[in-house]
Amino acid sequence: MSTVSAFSASGEEAIARTIDIGEISVASTSGHDGSDFPTFYEIERTAAVITNGKFERVALQFPDELLHDSVPVYRALRTIVGDESRCGLYVLADTSYGSCCVDEVAAQHVDADLVVHYGHACMSQTSRLPVVYVFGRKPIDVDACVEKFAGVIHSSSSARAPENEFGATKLGRQYLLLRHNVGYAYRADEVATRLRAELGSEVSVLHNPIPLRTDPASPPGPAKSNEEPPGSVAPINDLPVSEPETSTRASASIAVPEEECTILYIGGESLGLTNLLMTHTSSEIYSYDPSTDAVRQESGRTNKLLMRRYATVQKARDADVFGILVGTLGVASYLPLITHLRNLLKRARKKSYTVSVGKLNPAKLANFMEVECFVLVACPENSVVEAKEFFRPIITPFELEIALQGEGAWSGQYILDFEKLIAAHGEGESIRNTDATGDESEEDPDRPTFSLVTGKYRHAKRYGDGGEPQEQEGGSDPSAVILRNQDGTVSRLADSAAAMFLQSRTYQGLETRIGEDAPSILEQGRSGIARGYADDHTP
Repeated sequence: MSTVSAFSASGEEAIARTIDIGEISVASTSGHDGSDFPTFYEIERTAAVITNGKFERVALQFPDELLHDSVPVYRALRTIVGDESRCGLYVLADTSYGSCCVDEVAAQHVDADLVVHYGHACMSQTSRLPVVYVFGRKPIDVDACVEKFAGVIHSSSSARAPENEFGATKLGRQYLLLRHNVGYAYRADEVATRLRAELGSEVSVLHNPIPLRTDPASPPGPAKSNEEPPGSVAPINDLPVSEPETSTRASASIAVPEEECTILYIGGESLGLTNLLMTHTSSEIYSYDPSTDAVRQESGRTNKLLMRRYATVQKARDADVFGILVGTLGVASYLPLITHLRNLLKRARKKSYTVSVGKLNPAKLANFMEVECFVLVACPENSVVEAKEFFRPIITPFELEIALQGEGAWSGQYILDFEKLIAAHGEGESIRNTDATGDESEEDPDRPTFSLVTGKYRHAKRYGDGGEPQEQEGGSDPSAVILRNQDGTVSRLADSAAAMFLQSRTYQGLETRIGEDAPSILEQGRSGIARGYADDHTP
């Protein structure tokens, strides 16, 4: 047995080893020093919502970086709510998808009627449960923030030509839109008020506070939600915004176009800031990072981001088999969007598979080698995936619509919100139906298309008939694959991209060789574990 020990350890050291967790690392991940624990987690407000709402089963959802505070939070809430109350508290740790989304799947496992979400949130509208948000409180110097923003606004205003119609509105006023990471929501109103006083009457500062509680979307029809879009920012078109009623500024109900607004963002590098740049390509954006006390212009990065996404769209144009990745089960309107994507691909004669994968990683998606491009249906903050480790390109639903268009030019508009995407498609579909002619039916299906990725012409594979699926009989379907079963019968798989991919592979699995080899003798197998079987060293 000594020979075996020389090559493999017993594993006792890993079990008996102790890990020292320093207080500095814990404090840095939580964002509080322990003295303001009830304030950081808003224990009193959360307990008041639970008590006044008479909720009986409450799920407390924590991200990984705040999980070590889950037990103290549970005890603090239990102390206020009371041990004898009918309310049950449950801690949700490992989320099914992204930690920024409300995990309604795990909450339904305990039959919860309320979810308390801690930490960073994408503010996606839920479909089943009400949510109370506790964002935490990231440190920020309001004086420094106002000073930095005022400095860049004064500099940009002085450098801007008076006749530039995008520099000032027709009302002679410059509009600023304040956006921020959710961790700074507790000081956002103060920053907006200070900016209004600092910049004067010629500048209007618009700010839409982030709600601390959201209710599920109403089932009948796409109701308008009051939630914020990804990256903890409010939709720019959803004005009115919060401006004091006593202000002499223009009415907050005036619809301000995007190109006439300068966006001020409070927060560091994040997916929220990236999505803000992509969805507001025509706006001038400045960001202030409280951790570094630095302000910079972010608008210059927009073109590079869109160029990378446009290159991914070109790869999607060459794909014939798509995989629809279900990356969320809690965001409202995700089911209508999946149905919408399936219909789009069917009309374009593309093959689609729907896969629920949970958290993405290259190993999971590598199992679907027949899929040439993936479409991720997730919350807007997790929709854009630019990791180079994946073998196939991953696009957003909006990028799929761009890829399925003919040779149309991309205007630069970028949509991540589910409801806006479905609504925009409905408007475009009605216009196309109005302008439709009979030329499309006369189009040659075998006409090659030019690929901007390879620089060559390619023949696209066509699946289905572009309409309602119909069962094929006989040999009428050229894309059907003939398979011979073990008993010699013949089966036909119509439009099976997986079967066609299997037929193209050199190695298709172990040979069955039924009836060709004699059966082996039944013997007693080994016993024990793989590290050392009982008969390893028997003579």
